[in-house]
Amino acid sequence: MANTNFAFIHFVLYLPLLHFAYSQAFSNPDYEALMAFKTASDTSNRLSSWNQTADPCTWYGVSCLQNRTSRLVLEGLDLHGSFDPLTKLNQLRVLSLKRNRLSGPIPDLSNLTALKLLFLSYNEFSGDFPASVPSLFRLYRLDLSYNNLSGQIPATVNRLTHLLTLRLEENLFSGGISSLDLPNLQDFNVSGNRLTGPIPKSLSGFPEAAFARNPVLCGSPLPSCKNIVSDPSKPGSEGAVASPVSPLDGSQGVVSSSPSSKPEVMESSTTANDRHNGTGRMSILAVVAIILGDILVLVLVSFLLYCYFWRNYAVKMRDGKGSQLLESEKIVYSSSPYPSQGGFERGKMVFFEGVKRFELEDLLRASAEMLGKGGFGTAYKAILSDGNVVAVKRLKEIQVGGKREFEQHMEILGRLRHPNVVSLKAYYYARDEKLLVYEYMPNGNLYWLLHGNRGPGRTPLDWTTRLRIAAGAARGIAYIHHFCRSPRISHGNIKSTNILLDKTGNARVTDFGLSIFASPTASARSNGYRAPEASSDSRKCSQKADVYAFGVLLLELLTGKCPLVVDNGGAGVGCGVVVDLPRWVQSVVREEWTAEGFDLELIRYKDIEEEMVGLLQIAMSCTSNSPDQRPKMSHVVKMIEEIRGVDFSPSHESFDSVSDSPSVSVSDDTATSH
Repeated sequence: MANTNFAFIHFVLYLPLLHFAYSQAFSNPDYEALMAFKTASDTSNRLSSWNQTADPCTWYGVSCLQNRTSRLVLEGLDLHGSFDPLTKLNQLRVLSLKRNRLSGPIPDLSNLTALKLLFLSYNEFSGDFPASVPSLFRLYRLDLSYNNLSGQIPATVNRLTHLLTLRLEENLFSGGISSLDLPNLQDFNVSGNRLTGPIPKSLSGFPEAAFARNPVLCGSPLPSCKNIVSDPSKPGSEGAVASPVSPLDGSQGVVSSSPSSKPEVMESSTTANDRHNGTGRMSILAVVAIILGDILVLVLVSFLLYCYFWRNYAVKMRDGKGSQLLESEKIVYSSSPYPSQGGFERGKMVFFEGVKRFELEDLLRASAEMLGKGGFGTAYKAILSDGNVVAVKRLKEIQVGGKREFEQHMEILGRLRHPNVVSLKAYYYARDEKLLVYEYMPNGNLYWLLHGNRGPGRTPLDWTTRLRIAAGAARGIAYIHHFCRSPRISHGNIKSTNILLDKTGNARVTDFGLSIFASPTASARSNGYRAPEASSDSRKCSQKADVYAFGVLLLELLTGKCPLVVDNGGAGVGCGVVVDLPRWVQSVVREEWTAEGFDLELIRYKDIEEEMVGLLQIAMSCTSNSPDQRPKMSHVVKMIEEIRGVDFSPSHESFDSVSDSPSVSVSDDTATSH
């Protein structure tokens, strides 16, 4: 009887726990699938937070939307076996299982119709390319690299019309790729496989490294197919010239030459007669005479050119112009930009920590290309003699109180280091010359992405890219605002030409912190972004004014229209419509035809209206006439991220992370445009 009572007491004590576990399984439809995966694959119990007494949405690596698993990121956890139980998570948008020890064929993924990012790299998967992948029509990123997958890459992968990333390197894939046609592809790699045949024109723009270590793959950017010769050590390949065609289109690969076609076998009677009559010796003498004649002509032409250019050079040296550079090629207009006054100290380059050093003379000798003119001066791309590329801004129309004031402010700006901020590498100060040296951003600026080459043949800036650029720029500005408590730093010159893109497509903010040196002339520019309280003098620009300017930038992203007044840094060209954006958008909203106000290039994308309206509401709150009613930039960042419920911060692993992106980046909740 005592034992019965004891058992009953235990049952009563454990009843709430059993009820809680049951309620969790009942309330979250994904509970059983997640637990089945843990039981089968987590032999080392790395997922210790996955237990029966907790809500699955609080487990490690699990993110939920409306109580359904939308994001599962389990990387480097020594997981084994198959992930077949996870295929029941039909609301999954991101699945990243890279750097584990999962093996066997990749299971059927056709149930994961919401999947947008799939990362399975660095595992031990085998078998063919997963046949179910082409049915995932929402997929944007696919990474199956560093596995043991084999067979051909099927032409059905072309159904993934939204695919931006396709990484299949370091597998055992064979056959051809000539039928691959993915127009939106931005990150592609099939190196380290056994692929054969020509590279299609649609993929020829990717670097050589994307196709390396495929011995019989040919065509741009690899050597031409007509130069590829098959391995003579293999049977039936003697003298064979590769004319490889992709097995995807059913053509044959290598055609062996017929032995009868070898030129050394044939010796005509005409050749024998020529040798008998001595005409062979005459043809050799004729060839020698032609070669000698060509050499003499070449020497004569070279001599004349040498005399001509040497004479011009001597004249320039005599006139004292030998040290000058062509106007279109120089960054600084003279090798010594300082007046030769007694006691005047020559300026020097001041570098910040961790930056490779060079001298002013290196900039003078650099091959330079003007990038544009802005409110604070002219920017150049400079290629130094060692191949290093930097961006140099030659400050003009600025008012500096003194050298010490300038140096102190540069020291603050030089410490700004953030993935969404262009780093200041060095500066140069002298009375008549002031230079700022930044890291070079190779992918241009937001202005040209939005407004450049409008018309037929233009590649539109898609909605996902716009949203990610907006989030990245907001992060960069928020970092600038919070970097220093005293003095508070504001950007002071936010506009689309000052939002650059780095080599992986992340937005990087530039031209920050210079408004305190702005002259009245510079203050009159970029009024389309200027807050009402700062429109008369940009030197009074505040962080609230930055928020206003960023709001105008968001309206520019949404409408495709240019603000009312822009400077001459290339802006204005390509703008079909130039308006007072905040006032125009307010009138559109009042008339309740909001949808007609969005950029026509965004109409082709489906299911993004809610997101666009969400970003429009953020922009309107930023452009409030009252500074006190504008949100802080840190709050703006959170609001943009909440549009999709993800972190838009740039990845340090380039394309090898869940939130990665290339020349554009895609979040786990990328807008569907099928």
